[in-house]
Amino acid sequence: MPKVKECLILAAGNGSRIAALSGSAPKPLVPLLGAPLLEHIVLSSNAAGIEKFVIVVGYRADAIRRWFDDHPFNNSSITFVDNVDYQKANGVSALAAKELLRNPFLLLMADHIFEPKTARALLQQPLDEGEVILGVDYHIDRIFDLDDATKVKLEGNDIVDIRKDLLHYDALDTGMFLCSPALFERLEAVKKDGNCSLSDGMRQLGCERKLKGFDVGNGHWQDVDTPEAFAYTESIFERDFSQSPILQRLVHV
Repeated sequence: MPKVKECLILAAGNGSRIAALSGSAPKPLVPLLGAPLLEHIVLSSNAAGIEKFVIVVGYRADAIRRWFDDHPFNNSSITFVDNVDYQKANGVSALAAKELLRNPFLLLMADHIFEPKTARALLQQPLDEGEVILGVDYHIDRIFDLDDATKVKLEGNDIVDIRKDLLHYDALDTGMFLCSPALFERLEAVKKDGNCSLSDGMRQLGCERKLKGFDVGNGHWQDVDTPEAFAYTESIFERDFSQSPILQRLVHV
């Protein structure tokens, strides 16, 4: 399989749960260690080999565009896609970009940070026709907010169920997906009243045995979508994200 160099980032939501930190700013621009979440994600992805980014924006899209205008990434191509229905579930945001992604791509959330080595390992996985591979974490005991995490049930490498309210599960969803464009077909198929979540589409793929799990092992990641999660992530960042481009930049300042 050719190297995957494209990435879709979902950054359209209004981030109501971190309003105490963001004010009226969009969540992707809330700073973590002085750098917006979205900068963490783009730089870590770029370090993993991604060259082309498609970023779906919605709430305060103007502010996100302005930030990128002021902070160009000279070694990356960045295209913005507007989702006017950003208050709907995140599957709608993914579908907004379907015409721009014809090859396998990395799918990321704007509020999940990760180590470049973890993304690099996921990108190296062989992806069969019509498949999606989700990075999963079996280290359940190290998760900061387990109630908020999306749970995953597996049979071998096959993911057979994925949702937040699973009672019996094996691992957790890291928010990092290696996708074939077939994801868009599944999302269209499960839409109801013009709405669908990523998990809806993933469950459909799971029913077809087309959703696979990739064990991220000791790779670290963090869902950063509440003030408490921000504080926790800053407290463990130097320990768990020592190879972060942001941290490397701070060391050399």
